[in-house]
Amino acid sequence: MSEKSVKKRCPISVYIVAKNEADRIGRAVRSVIDWVDEVIVVDSGSEDATVLIASEAGARVLYHAWPGYGPQKRYGEDLCRNDWLINLDADEEVSPELAAEIQSHFNGQLPSCAAFRMRVTDMLPGEKRPKWFAYSYEIMRLYDRRQGRCSDHAYKDRVEMATGTVEELNGRIWHHSFRDWESTVAKLNFYTSQVAQDRVHRKMRLLRLRLFTEFPLQFLKCYLGRRFIFRGAMGLAMSVTVAYLNLLRLLKTEEAQKLHAKKPAVQVRDAA
Repeated sequence: MSEKSVKKRCPISVYIVAKNEADRIGRAVRSVIDWVDEVIVVDSGSEDATVLIASEAGARVLYHAWPGYGPQKRYGEDLCRNDWLINLDADEEVSPELAAEIQSHFNGQLPSCAAFRMRVTDMLPGEKRPKWFAYSYEIMRLYDRRQGRCSDHAYKDRVEMATGTVEELNGRIWHHSFRDWESTVAKLNFYTSQVAQDRVHRKMRLLRLRLFTEFPLQFLKCYLGRRFIFRGAMGLAMSVTVAYLNLLRLLKTEEAQKLHAKKPAVQVRDAA
């Protein structure tokens, strides 16, 4: 690598948490490796070629046992040598348009704002670029860790800013969430179990009426609101899956609350 190309790199660290992402981690790393200062992958025990592929793509890979979504992201933040960070998931890639836009904001000086919001677009199998009608949502992924950090919540990993202003970027992150149905169901099962246990731990109340309304409302929100109606049979299937995920989250929460309520209270006796 030439000295000239190194000087053109943005003073940004990208961190990615991963486990068994051999089929997707390379794409994520390659989308940023040529223009950021470093890419760090925090692996929680992959049994496939994730570590090898990420390393060969140019990332620095470190192992850390899984403590939850937020805490794992925070561990990644602490490993970075730059204060400006990009929080990228293993199933995502920074689009060329977004990469160019970010570089323009770091051309010779650091931004005056504290963070940038950008849009994430869901990609379905076979799509190399998003469809013109594809739904996207706004999220904060590029930020100065001196003014904000990733939440340490067990299953929420959003960046929370304490100070400073937030600006908008037009470029997109492309989200390749779907791999196959087996892994999708496994991920769904893992995520909903974590949510249920966390809600019981925090003694959150469950409105039972939602057990009857959650599935149809979430299906309509996805199929119509997120415009999956225009994406064929796969759009229909994904809408059903999202609705089922939200219902399962509530069902597991109710089940966990009932089991917790049945546990006998621990009595501590005073020493004689």
